[in-house]
Amino acid sequence: MGHTLLRVGTTYIPVSEVEKAVSWYSVNLDAVLKYRDEEKAILDLANHSLFLVKSKEGETANFKDHNGRMRFSVTFEVEGMEALNSLHDEFIQKGVTVGEIENRGHAGRNFIFTDPDGNTFDVWSELSPAFKEMMIKK
Repeated sequence: MGHTLLRVGTTYIPVSEVEKAVSWYSVNLDAVLKYRDEEKAILDLANHSLFLVKSKEGETANFKDHNGRMRFSVTFEVEGMEALNSLHDEFIQKGVTVGEIENRGHAGRNFIFTDPDGNTFDVWSELSPAFKEMMIKK
């Protein structure tokens, strides 16, 4: 075969109201709207396409692990602890629901945040080496 997957192009996030979600993601996460209709919106966020899809009330992208703990399905990256702390403070000022900055026993630190529909996301203080290298080449 000789081919391999090169990148994740799109993530789909269930939302109860597309217009309300577009506003929240744009204001709080600086996402850029590329397309919208009654059933979905396509946003550019963190060098990635994010599809906000109208779903039934209560649907989220979260899941439970084998111990019954709720988990997120997406981790965003920032460049270092200063950026992590700054973003955490900015989210608090904007009224975004955030967790505490955590040490999870690996390099860097993390915190979670939640959108109005209950979708939880992670932020990590370590930028992946491959992405960093790609950005330096640009």
